[in-house]
Amino acid sequence: MTLCLRTTRSLIASLAVLVLPTARAAQAQQPGIAAYRAAADSLIHAATADSSAYRRLGLMVDTFGHRLSGSASLEAAIDWILDSMKADGLENVRGQRVMVPRWVRGDESAELVKPRRAKLAMLGLGMSVGTPKAGITAPVLVVGSLDELKERASEAKGKIVLLDVPFTDYVATRKVRTDGPSAAARVGAVACLIRSVASNSIRSPHTGMTRYDSTAAKIPAAALSVEDAAMLHRFQDRGQPIVLTLRMGARTLPDAPSRNVVAEIVGREKPDEVVVVGGHIDSWDVGQGAMDDGGGAVGAWEAVRLMQRLNLRPRRTVRVVLWTNEENGGAGARAYADSQAALVGKHVLAIESDNGVFNPKGFVLASSDSTAAVVQQVAGLLQAINATGVQRVTESPAADITPLAEQGVPTMELDVDGSRYFWYHHSEGDMLDKLDPAEMARCVAAMAVMAYVVADLPEPLPHATN
Repeated sequence: MTLCLRTTRSLIASLAVLVLPTARAAQAQQPGIAAYRAAADSLIHAATADSSAYRRLGLMVDTFGHRLSGSASLEAAIDWILDSMKADGLENVRGQRVMVPRWVRGDESAELVKPRRAKLAMLGLGMSVGTPKAGITAPVLVVGSLDELKERASEAKGKIVLLDVPFTDYVATRKVRTDGPSAAARVGAVACLIRSVASNSIRSPHTGMTRYDSTAAKIPAAALSVEDAAMLHRFQDRGQPIVLTLRMGARTLPDAPSRNVVAEIVGREKPDEVVVVGGHIDSWDVGQGAMDDGGGAVGAWEAVRLMQRLNLRPRRTVRVVLWTNEENGGAGARAYADSQAALVGKHVLAIESDNGVFNPKGFVLASSDSTAAVVQQVAGLLQAINATGVQRVTESPAADITPLAEQGVPTMELDVDGSRYFWYHHSEGDMLDKLDPAEMARCVAAMAVMAYVVADLPEPLPHATN
């Protein structure tokens, strides 16, 4: 979960309104949704009866580790997924070729030189350039915001700028990560550090993608742990001069081939009409990428596998898509949407899970009022797992489905309890143990019920948003 395309939790909260159609209006859209109660209950029971999704996720992340775009580990994981999907009996299993950026972190370190010598906890920001081999040793200027950086521009030349900006919400704080390095370069800084975009920390730095403005020099960029950033700020507040050495072996290599993973249950009556459910299979090169977004990818896969296992073949095709390169480019999402451009009118709904498979609350939806009325009824089938909430937003709620949303496809993201998400986001802490098997099972159930029922309704959801 990283890109500028993403509409984050905080933005969702600011835009969301509950969809509360009258029963009569909803019935006018899709009569008979109550008839799906038995199918919904069977999917919920199958999903929550054991920990098969969690075990499969554990097998993947323990075996292949993190999966950065362009890496051998990502491609090995994709090979395994394709083989496993075929063994599951899913249909039309395939890898869709996508060229992706290939950024390599290399060796890196940040060392405090003055007022004392100490190693600092850091991670280079994705797509950053590296330092000279000997590193960069320079004084540090600490600022508390991008606005303060502008105000103190005359002090920044030749220094390493540290943007010590506390986490408020992801939209606002991520801007420091994406825009900070070029802002620092424009005022003459030789490198840029940011306080990690994290809502909690145990001296654990968090990475993520940065962007370089074509009007500014490219300078090395890295994140410090929350604790180290605060310490440097205290040094400056006391009038103690700060000097540090930054070494980064980061480099960008030529684009590399990767794949989106695609598999289906082909619709029994309208196979050309499609409901998409998925997550992104790539991750950052730290931790295991279990939360972001191995859980969402495997959970979507499991949702479709359960339909196949229970012999629930809907009227329309249900297609699981595991997108590549969400974290540092979005090439997989664009490639999938481009490949479907002539068929996008046949896409009935696109569902993504990319907030961690924590306890599900319902869905976040970008659609027309008439579509929302139907979705509200379908969500009512999830009462057994308390996942009946439907929130409305004006923009696509997740990165990989945004290119489809831009072509009018209704889009939704699984809405979960995100209170712990930014504790581990893009850090070494993103490991399997941060997820709960029972919570993941309920996420699988929610996606399975929503995808199956929408795919089986007599009439497709309307496309146009309002």
